[in-house]
Amino acid sequence: MKRFINEHEKRRSVSLDGLWRFITDKEDRGLSLGYEKGLPSEAKSTYVPSVFASTPALLGYEGVCWYERKVFIEQGTVRLHFGAVMTECAVYLDGERIGTHYGGFCEFEFVLNIESAGEHLLVVSVDNRFDAHSIPQAVVDWYHHGGITRSVTLEYLSGVSVLKNHMHYTLSEDLTFAEVSFEVDVFGAEAGEGTLKITLENEVLCTAAVSVAKGEKKTVMTDTVKVENIRLWSLGKAELYTLRAETETDDLIDRVGFRKIETDGYKILLNGKPFLIKGVNRHEEHPDLGFAFPEAMMGRDIELIEDLGCNSIRGSHYPNARPFLDMLDEHGICFWSEIPFWGVGFEPETVADPTVVARGLEMMREMVHYYYNHPSILIFGMHNEMPTQTEPTLALTKQLHAILKEKGGNRLTVFASHKPLEDICFAYSDLYCVNDYHGWYMYDLEGTADFVKKIQARIEAEGLPPRPMVMSEFGAAAIYGKRDFDTEIWSENYQARLLDYCIRLFLSDEKFGGCYIWHFADARTSFKNLNRARGFNNKGIFSEYRKPKLAYDSVKKVYHEF
Repeated sequence: MKRFINEHEKRRSVSLDGLWRFITDKEDRGLSLGYEKGLPSEAKSTYVPSVFASTPALLGYEGVCWYERKVFIEQGTVRLHFGAVMTECAVYLDGERIGTHYGGFCEFEFVLNIESAGEHLLVVSVDNRFDAHSIPQAVVDWYHHGGITRSVTLEYLSGVSVLKNHMHYTLSEDLTFAEVSFEVDVFGAEAGEGTLKITLENEVLCTAAVSVAKGEKKTVMTDTVKVENIRLWSLGKAELYTLRAETETDDLIDRVGFRKIETDGYKILLNGKPFLIKGVNRHEEHPDLGFAFPEAMMGRDIELIEDLGCNSIRGSHYPNARPFLDMLDEHGICFWSEIPFWGVGFEPETVADPTVVARGLEMMREMVHYYYNHPSILIFGMHNEMPTQTEPTLALTKQLHAILKEKGGNRLTVFASHKPLEDICFAYSDLYCVNDYHGWYMYDLEGTADFVKKIQARIEAEGLPPRPMVMSEFGAAAIYGKRDFDTEIWSENYQARLLDYCIRLFLSDEKFGGCYIWHFADARTSFKNLNRARGFNNKGIFSEYRKPKLAYDSVKKVYHEF
């Protein structure tokens, strides 16, 4: 999966996607058998990116697998970048371990010094098992795929190289100009000096002299400069700028946009204008391809979501692939990006576990690091359906909130609560986000209105500031093709009626900032989850193959009315 922009013109990149050798290691004996030095002859071929479960023999497989590929690498400094590996991995080059990574949806990289040019052996062990320290925990309401699920790239660094460029900005009161500075990570592929130049739309904004030792990484903070007559990125009008950070030997190119997201009482304001979220939750999952989701299908999903009248997508419940974010940047669709702190299994003692906390904080840092410049990300999410009525979750929320407020840029920081009448964490959320399924699990559709009033009354009684409420999940399961004269549960008819009722209820309430339907398309769920018909979460407006249910027309009609 490549980004939809050319990130480099000076730097040479080589895709490592394609055929790799592959073998399972159910008993986790690979290291003792020397797999890191080369896989045995019985290893088979597989394609990267992909998931284990794309092979029928490995449906439901949880355990260790090994991947191997021979790569010709020239002498010098290289950056080895992984888009995502599910869930934990160790990476070896010529039998030596070069690093590990935890977290199935986050990008990561290794910078290496190659002593001699030639053919080198790259081996990756991949482990998708759960333990007490896993994020998420063992029971999840999506299918626990494993594998190298996004692209692998090898890049050649030379001289003073650019590894990161975050554009920080503050808009003027009238939104006509911006005060802009840049936080740039440079790396010494060789020891030397150079000039760092920052260009926005072919205009040089600033330069800085840099000096690095070989193997040294240094963060450069530029002076603040003024950018006049800015074009605002907004809904349906994606005004994007090309941003380039370069030295004499290397470059990093990105696309950025200027916009301002904030709240004012019960309203969400985008560029100073009220913004009513008409959203949908979306799993980046295909029933046959899992999380190795093709770019063409991403584009198709966006077309369907736009046709529904949606202006926002929640990436449930993990960071989505960068090409999808590039598309949202282009389309002017807003995105809620979150890390996979998904509540089931997270008892208070688990939330307080130091390993769990450290992993969660690192996931948040990684998401911010790689996704910072995307203007479409208006919301960063900390967790979903965690035990927010407990002190350990409050302590975790404070830490995640602090990272986002310090490093996350101009975004709303939120979490989704399923304990709103007991929640003690709401003070650390810019929106009061609630997941509620009164019309499904309680089979009390009309009870939704009373429940909403109770939440609002409790927030007011607690003395919390007036902020927009967002229904972050609601919906009903419908089996594709089950249509009845009676609107009974599991029918497309009932789902359509529920969504129409709930959307009108939420978007007509002056204290609401919007809603996110659960969810876009039926998604395969955990093979351990016995209460999901067909082995799918069937609450999608579309089937897993993107065939519309009756709810498609119902949602389209009501979203276009508001």
